[in-house]
Amino acid sequence: MSIHPDHGHHAGHEADTTAAALIAEPPRADPAGDDTLDLRVDDLVALLTGGRPTPPATAPTSDSGDSRLDGDLLDSVASWAPADTRFGGFRLVPVRLGRDLPLLARWMNDPAVAAFWELAGPDTVTADHVRAQLEGDGRSVPCLGVLDSTPMSYFELYRADLDPLARAYPARPHDTGIHLLLGGVTDRGRGVGTALLRAVADLVLDHRPRCTRVVAEPDIRNTPSVSAFLSAGFRYAAEIDLPDKRAALMIRDRALRHVL
Repeated sequence: MSIHPDHGHHAGHEADTTAAALIAEPPRADPAGDDTLDLRVDDLVALLTGGRPTPPATAPTSDSGDSRLDGDLLDSVASWAPADTRFGGFRLVPVRLGRDLPLLARWMNDPAVAAFWELAGPDTVTADHVRAQLEGDGRSVPCLGVLDSTPMSYFELYRADLDPLARAYPARPHDTGIHLLLGGVTDRGRGVGTALLRAVADLVLDHRPRCTRVVAEPDIRNTPSVSAFLSAGFRYAAEIDLPDKRAALMIRDRALRHVL
């Protein structure tokens, strides 16, 4: 999730020319059915108070020794299996600032990315944005997207149902939000964004059994991004007003993952 004083989210520059992101406001309608699911008591407390549910009794830790990098509230993103795409093998690697900051800051200063992420500037701007997640409670996990051993994209996976976003749309327990940016110009405009969106949504649904939906919110003006989400199996759920944009609420449903 994009970190701001109001804990809001930014759209990234996705979809073959741009990157994807999530936020939301109450959709006018969500025909996908019942928005109530079983909710553990600790998750309910977190949802109502903004606190942190009790993590699993045992959770793998990252090589840095900080279990937050493994995403306690996202079922240990660092342990997720790789995915195959038509562009090669893909995996998510939780960000380590000491290793990854120069690359991330360079991507954030690409004008095409900066137009949506609004994180251009010195390295400290990107560092503050990422550090807020790394030092948080594990509900948001920033990751490098690595394609055939090459870091080429940036993802943020987060618990949309435990985020202030949940006040802006009919969230379900364990809804998972994603943001994406493609770092290299050569990876834009040839279907890579669509392939990665589908791969990451599948990873979420494969490794988060209680998650029934993956959500995102590209700027409504960003037609290539909306198109990439649709091609990746998301449905257009609503047009929503956010503090900084008019957005398309995109949802990928577990029940429809093999149909769309």
